[in-house]
Amino acid sequence: MNIHEYQAKELFEKYGVASPNGQVAGTAEEAEAAARAIIADGGGKQLVIKAQVHAGGRGKGTFKNGFQGGVHLVESPEQVAEIAEKMIGQTLVTKQTGEEGKLVSKVMIAEAVDIERELYLAILMDRETCRPVIVASTEGGMDIEEVAESTPDKIVRQFIHPLAGLQGYEVRKLAKALKLTGDQAKQFGKLIKNLYSLFLKSDCSMVEINPLVVTPDGDILALDAKFGFDDNALYRHPDIVAYRDTDEEDPREVEASKFDLNYIGLDGNIACLVNGAGLAMATMDIIKHYGGDPANFLDVGGGASKEQVSAAFKIILGDPNVKGILVNIFGGIMQCDIIAEGILAAAKETGLSIPLIVRLEGTNVAQGRELIANSDLDVITAESLNDAAQKAVAAVSA
Repeated sequence: MNIHEYQAKELFEKYGVASPNGQVAGTAEEAEAAARAIIADGGGKQLVIKAQVHAGGRGKGTFKNGFQGGVHLVESPEQVAEIAEKMIGQTLVTKQTGEEGKLVSKVMIAEAVDIERELYLAILMDRETCRPVIVASTEGGMDIEEVAESTPDKIVRQFIHPLAGLQGYEVRKLAKALKLTGDQAKQFGKLIKNLYSLFLKSDCSMVEINPLVVTPDGDILALDAKFGFDDNALYRHPDIVAYRDTDEEDPREVEASKFDLNYIGLDGNIACLVNGAGLAMATMDIIKHYGGDPANFLDVGGGASKEQVSAAFKIILGDPNVKGILVNIFGGIMQCDIIAEGILAAAKETGLSIPLIVRLEGTNVAQGRELIANSDLDVITAESLNDAAQKAVAAVSA
């Protein structure tokens, strides 16, 4: 799950991570009022207004109404209102949104700060070592992947023992790598400790600050942030779940989440309905192997019900690119006769008119195959995954 920049700022405030004063607004009037409040609270002469969407490259983006840029420096509350009017309710296209763009429903107004240096700081879970790692660089304000490729020596990684936690010497090592000394090193120490606490207590998979800035006055502030959360731990964090903005997500994925289905839309034309993430990945791979293109990743889990299967079919058929459906089920916990009943019921309920290829193996497979064979639906059955993939590719190519 992703969150907006203004929501990240709220988490920073909660955990004591220093960042510029900012407020969110949903109308031009609210934006002007927010700007006046920030100025009254001691804000500087300049403010920044940022479109709030789940995508990078906002500053260089273009609105479909012709307005340029999703990030602007402004001099007055009146100018904030003028720009907010051009952003809110409009679609912003960036290098990450694709041509369809993202609808801007809110803007964030924040105090602009003078910048002396831009740094990079992130905490994420390292799968290889199964522990948190802090990644830092003196080359902030740019794509960290480019830095890693062109000047890898400018990136430092500090792995944190999950039981010992973040140690003082590790903080000092990071501060030295970022060329922070004296009071700046102390500020950084407080910031990284609070950020690490946020990372652990909120079950984050990633927290990235880019840039982390040093001002001419020597202050260290988190200017922009990205968060990723462990979806499997969200049940422990209703406050974070409340940050979810379903308008920023694929509506098919939103609908799938209502039925505990793991769905990710792709660009192909062969839809997949599979139980188990590993089997789903293998199914997508073998479709590609035989010259086809999967339309989605869809894992119905180990104990899917008829209702879930029916919901999965409806979500799949909501994609106009889908020309065929490949169902690949290995019944362990799930019984093949139950899944067969769900498949047949869903096909009838949706009035299925595209090829349906079904491969069943495992518990009660004979009963499941018999149910499909005795149905009045035109179902293409397969004996193996290779067979199923080849038949699916042939069916959509016919």
